[in-house]
Amino acid sequence: MALALLGHSKLRFCHVFLVCSQPRLSLYISIASIAFNPTAWNIVARNEYHNKTITRLLGGNAYLGCYFLAVCIFSAGYLGALLEQPRSALLPAPLDTLVPAALFLLGQTFVGFPFNVLRDPMYVGSTICFAATALWYERPAGLLITLYVYIVYNIALRFEGPFTDMIYSMRATASAKNVSKKKL
Repeated sequence: MALALLGHSKLRFCHVFLVCSQPRLSLYISIASIAFNPTAWNIVARNEYHNKTITRLLGGNAYLGCYFLAVCIFSAGYLGALLEQPRSALLPAPLDTLVPAALFLLGQTFVGFPFNVLRDPMYVGSTICFAATALWYERPAGLLITLYVYIVYNIALRFEGPFTDMIYSMRATASAKNVSKKKL
């Protein structure tokens, strides 16, 4: 029985590999946008921090600028590209719905996590949600994309982390100065 399962798992791996080796064009576009987005976030965020370009273009409304940037970033079409990829059962029932649902909830929790508990909750949560989506829709290519997302996000954090730390440090210093002024 164990040998039969081992043979089945080898067959399953070969099937998944073949399914992943025939990506559609939309997948390549999605992969490019996954690499582009963190790069754009870092460039745009630094420009916005120093020059307030988007805020000025949108009439001085910083919140509208944030929403505009979010729409630009999330319009890359990952889900559409993923759904065009070949489908293959990745988990047996009922795990095929329970695991992705649990991962999605966990990913959403991490996205909302405070930064004092987890250094980069949005990147961690987003990566978990990529995996959950791939499992939910049973797309092996999505699991490979999740690994790619993890790598891209870790590279992006090497640039974003120090900049974010500088912003929070400056904010804490300014806040401490305001508190000491109020005490006087």
